[in-house]
Amino acid sequence: MDKKPIDLSKKEETAVLVGISVPGEEDYLVHEHLDELEFLAQTAGAVALKRFTQNLHTKNPKFFVGPGKLDEVAKCVTDYQVDMVIFDDELTPAQIRNIENVLNCKILDRNNLILDIFATRAQTAQAKTQVELAQYEYMLPRLTKMWSHLSRQKGGIGMKGPGEREIETDRRIVRDKIRLLKDKLEIIDKQNITRRKSRDEKVRVSLVGYTNAGKSTIMNSLSNATVLAENKLFATLDTTVRKVVIETTPFLLSDTVGFIRKLPHSLIESFKSTLDEVKESDILVHVVDISHPQYENQVQVVQKTLEELGASDKPILMVYNKVDLYAIKDEENELITDLKNKIKYLESSYLSKGEQAVFISAALNVNMDKLRAKLLEMVSEAYKKIYPHKVANIYG
Repeated sequence: MDKKPIDLSKKEETAVLVGISVPGEEDYLVHEHLDELEFLAQTAGAVALKRFTQNLHTKNPKFFVGPGKLDEVAKCVTDYQVDMVIFDDELTPAQIRNIENVLNCKILDRNNLILDIFATRAQTAQAKTQVELAQYEYMLPRLTKMWSHLSRQKGGIGMKGPGEREIETDRRIVRDKIRLLKDKLEIIDKQNITRRKSRDEKVRVSLVGYTNAGKSTIMNSLSNATVLAENKLFATLDTTVRKVVIETTPFLLSDTVGFIRKLPHSLIESFKSTLDEVKESDILVHVVDISHPQYENQVQVVQKTLEELGASDKPILMVYNKVDLYAIKDEENELITDLKNKIKYLESSYLSKGEQAVFISAALNVNMDKLRAKLLEMVSEAYKKIYPHKVANIYG
């Protein structure tokens, strides 16, 4: 890769990405994962200058990658004056310390990067508390390493939140802080339970899906809400709930935090109360970015996460979004450009066989009427099963 000129007028940090593939994993997956890691870096405000990959039987316990590959990374860091190196898997405290001694720059792993993005995106007291708790739990086993590491840093990506403020702390104080944050979240959880009870006797629908699939855009279209919707990962952290009425049928629609592969366990635990909105929903709308080259893998990640949450047995409407960006050819290998024909082709394809599926472009408001009609059908059926005594009032 040739050296790229760096715009010195910008204050974006520069990064090098590192990933490995292990036996049993397809080679293309490591590049797909690094594509996503680069998108995460961009979301955090960093420019990825180069990436390194290596095929290994197992992760190197000392350096994550082999010593020779690390030397290649070190040369790149020196040549490009790179600010940080980001690894696409969780690093142990010892690995971070060893790698930093060789590279002499900021070292982040995927978890640290995601935590940093969450820290930037959190707006409400609940989200900020959840992120801070996840950061402290990430920090706790890394305290010995972080003293020397953070004392040499001047902030930037990966340095937001408690790490920068608590350089002089110790494990006892951090554990105390974790306990206080958990107590605070328990109070917030009780408030959320009370709030959810006040919404009883309305069918609840939750938008779920991989991050950046278009959930917030759909939320805005269906409910006239003003939820942040942009082409970045984790644009939405806080659950937004809006009352929606289709024809004469009301229901509650929730927009939830997006899922992602290799999501840090501490974040899943910290955001448990937020994800309770999904568990307590009556219907799930699984939004899929069909234009993404690995959308089928993303569907599997979401399905696995729903299973872990105990929410996979709920009625699910598959909504394949961004059909305008999806390249598809007909039987004659001709590219289909007309949106109506593209949707018609998809509806007759294997995707819609045996499942509740709608194909839309939320950004262009294409086929949204069909989505509303399908939602009305499912919500009406849910009312008949869950609140039969209310059916006459709603439709009478």
